[in-house]
Amino acid sequence: MEVTTLSYENLHNHGELFANMFRARHRSFILQNKWDLPQANGMEFDQYDTPASRWVAVHENGQVLAGIRLTPTTHRCGIYSYMIRDAQNGLLASIPSSLLYEEAPVADHIWESSRVFVSDLVPANLRLRVQLQLRHEMVISARNLGATSVLGLIPENSRRLGRRVGLECEPAGPVMDIDGVDCVCVTINMAGKMH
Repeated sequence: MEVTTLSYENLHNHGELFANMFRARHRSFILQNKWDLPQANGMEFDQYDTPASRWVAVHENGQVLAGIRLTPTTHRCGIYSYMIRDAQNGLLASIPSSLLYEEAPVADHIWESSRVFVSDLVPANLRLRVQLQLRHEMVISARNLGATSVLGLIPENSRRLGRRVGLECEPAGPVMDIDGVDCVCVTINMAGKMH
């Protein structure tokens, strides 16, 4: 099992891995979760998959087992910035604008984590290992990008997993029902200890 952080600068070094990340997202978000998202050629993508983002992939033999997208909170592309801020500004109908207690941050040292998934193809006995590797690489990548914290919208019950790997996941907004799942925005301190 390997973990790779992909960017537009290095994707040519990883063969099909970048495309396989979007195929795995399609399977997780469109086929499994039944979310109405942009798709083409069996791949899921959105307006935040730009050269400014990074993608962390846990993979084995070319198959993507899990992934996370990291996007700088300073990024702009047309009317869009990053998902949580755009939701707060009323640009995303599927996410309530009241998701944060305060104004969404725009700072070089804060990145957003989004499109987090673990494939349904990962057997139950490997899921925790895959999740731990995914979070560990996310922290390494975020720190390498200069992030001292990461803002994410996660299922409320995922906060426990963060604690298991030494991440401080502090609520940054209220618990909300999004597509039948209790979700919450959290700030994850990148200075915490990793186990």
